[in-house]
Amino acid sequence: MKNRQRVIIVGGGFAGLELVKGLANSKKYEVILVDVNNYNFFPPLIYQVSTGFMEPSAISYPFRRILRKKENVRFRLGSLERVVPEENKIILSNGELIYDILVMATGAESNFFGNKNIERYSLPMKTISDALSLRNTILARLDRATRLPNLEDRRRLLSFVIAGAGPTGVELSGIMAEMSSFILKKDYPELSQDDIGGIYLIDGQDAVLTAMSTKSQEYTYKKLKKYGVEIKLNTFVKDFDNEKVMLSDGTEIRTKNLIWAAGVSAKTFEGFQVESFGKGKRLKTNTHNLVVGYDNIYALGDCALVLGDKTYPNGHPQLAQPALQQAKNLSENLKRTNGKWKAFRYIDKGSLAIIGRNKAVLDLPGQNYFVKGFLAWLIWIFVHIMSLVNFKNRVRAFFDWIVYYIYKDQYFRMIIKPKERDSTNR
Repeated sequence: MKNRQRVIIVGGGFAGLELVKGLANSKKYEVILVDVNNYNFFPPLIYQVSTGFMEPSAISYPFRRILRKKENVRFRLGSLERVVPEENKIILSNGELIYDILVMATGAESNFFGNKNIERYSLPMKTISDALSLRNTILARLDRATRLPNLEDRRRLLSFVIAGAGPTGVELSGIMAEMSSFILKKDYPELSQDDIGGIYLIDGQDAVLTAMSTKSQEYTYKKLKKYGVEIKLNTFVKDFDNEKVMLSDGTEIRTKNLIWAAGVSAKTFEGFQVESFGKGKRLKTNTHNLVVGYDNIYALGDCALVLGDKTYPNGHPQLAQPALQQAKNLSENLKRTNGKWKAFRYIDKGSLAIIGRNKAVLDLPGQNYFVKGFLAWLIWIFVHIMSLVNFKNRVRAFFDWIVYYIYKDQYFRMIIKPKERDSTNR
């Protein structure tokens, strides 16, 4: 790949993979994709993995399979530790790489707002590993509850507090409510309905799905309440000691399960100027996604704070669509030969959230039109299936959902834990 500029993309999520696709087979660039995992996964559906409704392989796919026919693209497994801009170099956990152009697409991580207890004891929902850990925890505690003689102990194990009433929190609370209604009595005859504790959805704002329209918020609130979900708004989770959740209104909920979906912050790495970081630890960029203070480092997606878009003065929402659109715009700019780059402008394509079986909400662009119920649910399924990385994943996801729709059941409720091995001599 002589005479090609080397583009290093750190992060293979929505933005990183879209940029790879845009620069694939280019005669101008040599592309190296760096990621801490050897697979791409679809974050909007990890909550279904965590509740045993989908298998991890249905929403993930190996990078090397994705990159097979992209002759100018290589993959490097490794964790980014430091950026050295003055040497055009990045330091990985397993070596170094030199770049001509560096693109940060490292996404975001759970934000615990400095609370060490919540960080230690809660169950986050950001990665496949998080989802599998949550699945193992839920299933292990269900099984343990069947052996406990005391009702209060059983209810403490089977009560779930979900912090954050955004799409992840809403979708998770809805599917867990369905699970308690349709599945638990089939698989756990030792347990009665009284043994199953409550499902609590907590948020510090005054509505669920605050990024969506008022109609979507009202419909979602009503349906979740009908499912039996207890919703507490204008309330924060103050602390958690692995036995009870303490709320800002002074109340306590006895439970061992706090699922954290209350916020994210961008991942940060050493080597960048302090002035390059903005709100939420995001890298400040111009409208071409060029990081402030550098001439060959770009940032995309959740880790980027694009300045100059008057419609979004505080940055674009940390969602898939802004990441995909930023990556597409940057790839087109990098391929331009006339030097006239196009400024990024985000185009809102609407918002979706699923509540449960046959129930979802859809806001069309501008929130002028609202769709609810079965039609919104069908649209949600279509959009998410088509967003998966390849045909095989789409078929698997569709099959899993069909099985659940017909039988109100699924078969991925297995506790699978890796066995730790001494690898020093391997």
